[in-house]
Amino acid sequence: MTAEHQAEHDYGAIPGGVVEPPVVVLPERRLFSHRARRLRDLSRRMRSMADFLGFAARLAQAQHQVLQKRTSTFQPDSQAFDLALEHGMPPLSVQSLQADLDWQEDLDALCDALELNVGQAQQQLIRQLRQLDHGARREIATEVLNAGRGTQDTRAFMPLVAAVLQVAWLRQCSVLPRPPKRAEGTAQTVCPCCGALPVASLIQVGRERSRVRYMQCSICAAEWYMERARCTTCFETGKLDYVGLEGEDGKRPLPIRAETCGDCQSYVKIIHRDTEVDADALADDLASLGLDIMIARERDIGRSSYNPWLIAG
Repeated sequence: MTAEHQAEHDYGAIPGGVVEPPVVVLPERRLFSHRARRLRDLSRRMRSMADFLGFAARLAQAQHQVLQKRTSTFQPDSQAFDLALEHGMPPLSVQSLQADLDWQEDLDALCDALELNVGQAQQQLIRQLRQLDHGARREIATEVLNAGRGTQDTRAFMPLVAAVLQVAWLRQCSVLPRPPKRAEGTAQTVCPCCGALPVASLIQVGRERSRVRYMQCSICAAEWYMERARCTTCFETGKLDYVGLEGEDGKRPLPIRAETCGDCQSYVKIIHRDTEVDADALADDLASLGLDIMIARERDIGRSSYNPWLIAG
């Protein structure tokens, strides 16, 4: 594959018109099922990544099963939600709710749903994860929620723990009484619902959101509006470039490019659902690992988003 560059700023529309697009959108409970289907499709298309994406598909399907079958014992205080929403604070802060949500029970259920559907190497990893005490699991969860890389001993467990944290937070986020308001200033770089980093940005589809760009949270999957042609980290506009990959046939294998910023030396991926309606932020980010590798080789810039299923040493 080769690099593809484009300087035109055609990556999403500004909200306006008869129907005003929402600035924050809460996730649907079907998200994990849709993600699993997308990952299965990508595993067939990206042959060199078939095993990796196939495992990710089974993990997403296990997330869906846990979300549908298990009811959380956590009973949120609606008044606390109202207070946070009123004052523009993330109502589901990953820092304050980690000790409250019963994600450890979700983790056991996820292991049950996943263990019989993976290979021996993954089964051994699941058994080792089961043997960790709650304190060790909490340390891994803290690393994930802080967008860390973990240690050599814990790194392999992080995608599994991240998957169950996504279940726990999406469950709560999907039933918030109302979406939070759009954040102001630098707070726009993190999720308005839980305060976590985005996994990528999406050019959305649909009557209310056609060609509007949203960031999607790496933990709770909430989406928030972000202007086009504007760095999602420093908000500057003058040194943006768009980089993608081309196959030998000159076509893009995935509906995705990276928006790079020369002002803050960072980049975020933009995934075009207006090109492929089934595209998924986390799934397509995983499948486009080659784009991250190319950028790392060619440019001295860092990724400003976080995919907790893609932990590298």
